Amino acid sequence: MSLAEQIKPISYLKSNAADIVKEFATNPESIIITQNGEAKMVVMDIGEYERQQETMALLKLLNLGRKDLKEGKFQSADDFFSEMDAEA
Repeated sequence: MSLAEQIKPISYLKSNAADIVKEFATNPESIIITQNGEAKMVVMDIGEYERQQETMALLKLLNLGRKDLKEGKFQSADDFFSEMDAEA
């Protein structure tokens, strides 16, 4: 589906909410809702939303790791496992 087909006015959402939910079963593409010609919200399948949230969390963790690496906040694997063995 093209982006233009995914943009709908809020009146479409109001009058077709049940059909939109049914459509997500076969076509989980997000719908952009406009109000007064301006994009205001996105309606999306819950499974896709959850996948996006998981992706964002992973990207945040990766970014934190990169930041720690740049700041020298890391240790070698050997040192880490030595500490773990000492605590056990």
